[in-house]
Amino acid sequence: MYLADQVIQLAYDPGIKPNEGGLPGLNVLKQVMGSINLFGLVAVVGALAVSAGVWAWGHHSGGHQAEANGKKGVLVSAGAALLLGAANGVVAFFSTLGTQVH
Repeated sequence: MYLADQVIQLAYDPGIKPNEGGLPGLNVLKQVMGSINLFGLVAVVGALAVSAGVWAWGHHSGGHQAEANGKKGVLVSAGAALLLGAANGVVAFFSTLGTQVH
């Protein structure tokens, strides 16, 4: 096979686009993903509360390592909440960006 033929095959557009309603169970899958997202947010609230407690306990007891770990936990929990809350927007942004690649 010649190099030009290989390049033409790389540039071929298969014409596949997302199709809403193409498979049964899409609504159930959306509900499951929403429930997983909610579960993640609830878990982050618990992690944030525990981390804040460790931070306060470490600060008041003079445990510098516990205080540092509590601070890290609070920051990680906040970042996880940000990502979970922005999941739909992030996926939509990159999906739209991907459709512009030619």
